Amino acid sequence: MKIYHLTIISLFILVSNYSYAGDPAKGKTLSQTCVACHNVDGNSVSPIWPKLAGQHADYLVKQLQDFKQGKRINAQMTAMVASLSDQDMADLAAYYASQKIKTGSAKPELIESGQQIYRAGDSQAGIPACMACHGPAGAGNPGAHYPSVAGQHAAYTATQLKAFKSEERNNDENNVMRSITGPMTNAQIEAVSEYIQGLH
Repeated sequence: MKIYHLTIISLFILVSNYSYAGDPAKGKTLSQTCVACHNVDGNSVSPIWPKLAGQHADYLVKQLQDFKQGKRINAQMTAMVASLSDQDMADLAAYYASQKIKTGSAKPELIESGQQIYRAGDSQAGIPACMACHGPAGAGNPGAHYPSVAGQHAAYTATQLKAFKSEERNNDENNVMRSITGPMTNAQIEAVSEYIQGLH
């Protein structure tokens, strides 16, 4: 009898901690305030704002929560998420995850060096291959909360990699991105960011 009750309690805890199921239709309505920076379908026009289209919902929810809790700092995003509930975040994430990202192209002169970093890393500098976590096509790994990166604006990616390198951004789980970007040069960051922009 005690085992039965413990099992029920354990299941209740697991269910109560599980993320909210998002409603893309409600998310589309909520996204009207996001359009100025991220565009209607999540494919931002300005390279300084990230493309959200096709991103894993769980990853998007985590970033929104981190902005709200002050674990990730951005004055504009902090203001935008202030009034969002957990359900709002799940709905927004579900909407953007349901959209299709529009990929770009890489600067031809940086493709070879960017591909080297992305696919093989730099063993001498202690930089692992990006595809070890983000996959050969840049689709990421939703189970491990590794985001999809394929087609992301090079300018945005470079800014985030530099922020991790300087530890200005530190909301990566287990210090993963900070340890990877630490030994990267600005030239390597630019090259791999360009390669990612054209990856599909």
